[in-house]
Amino acid sequence: MKYNIIPVKWSDEGVLMLDQRLLPTEEKWLTLKTYDEVAAGIKDMVVRGAPAIGVSAAYGIALGAKNFVGTTVADLEDEIGYISEVLAATRPTAVNLFWAIDRMNRTFQAAKADGKSVSEIKEILKTDALAIHDEDIESQRLIAQFGGELLGDNDTVLTHCNAGALATGGVWGTALGVIRGAVDQGKNISVIADETRPYLQGARLTAWELMEDDIPVTLITDNMSGHIMKKGSIQAVVVGSDRIAANGDVANKIGTYMVAVLAKRHGIPFYVAAPLSTVDLNTPTGDEIPIEERDRIEVTHVKGHQLAPEGVGITNYAFDVTPNDLVTAIITEKGVARAPYTESLKKQFED
Repeated sequence: MKYNIIPVKWSDEGVLMLDQRLLPTEEKWLTLKTYDEVAAGIKDMVVRGAPAIGVSAAYGIALGAKNFVGTTVADLEDEIGYISEVLAATRPTAVNLFWAIDRMNRTFQAAKADGKSVSEIKEILKTDALAIHDEDIESQRLIAQFGGELLGDNDTVLTHCNAGALATGGVWGTALGVIRGAVDQGKNISVIADETRPYLQGARLTAWELMEDDIPVTLITDNMSGHIMKKGSIQAVVVGSDRIAANGDVANKIGTYMVAVLAKRHGIPFYVAAPLSTVDLNTPTGDEIPIEERDRIEVTHVKGHQLAPEGVGITNYAFDVTPNDLVTAIITEKGVARAPYTESLKKQFED
């Protein structure tokens, strides 16, 4: 089966982003011509999902360098430093953002040390951003392969939020990559997607992606998953992640923790699929992961329609942390890591 959803692309005109805020009713591409526009696209969720954010940040730095009009490497270094700060301020939880920014800065420093000119460095940065994108897609392919082997024929899988091609560099996805991998292995897989309030990534994006690929999907409300599990209708849960701590604690879209608790209660395996760029060995536990809080309007309104009374107090955490003892396995491009994660995840970086 061929998958071809790619949410962000490089072009001569600028960075192209599929505006995910408009899906599934409208497919519209934006051409972002400056690094500021790329940063706004990340912050405003034109693009979302940790791997996709990382790819976009790499492209933002490459685009900023391309548009740089100075003549000295020292001035370009200052510009890239500033661009990096702007991009880093967009989404604090997704570690892929910082991973990509750090890699692009290391690429610049290596080129500078080699005595490259401004024009040469611009091309080197573009080449590395494209490489980050290609590597992300290859990582997803391997995640799909390893994860697909964990699912059984005729399994029904619950997924939370959107960890598909739209949330990555494209093609496979992480959690949905596992599902696509199982389908490619000849297994009959059905999916239950919860709606994922308040931004409705499950309803708007996951359901759309799976329908595009003719993979059977049923949409449920977030508060229905426990009842569905109790009925014995779910054989596995697969989610993505925005940051995984060294001990295997997993930050993902708000509501993931509740799904994990329910899965544990009903004896259902709870799998996390993410590239190693999502694993942050410098963060010992989930307690140290910064949790983004977003605008209250995401809770009070849907598509501009007000649902809640004016003036009501609102809390809008975008992510929660699932403790590692609720995680059955973490699937990366290096294979399947199991507890104790402090050892198994570290070993994947060493292999």
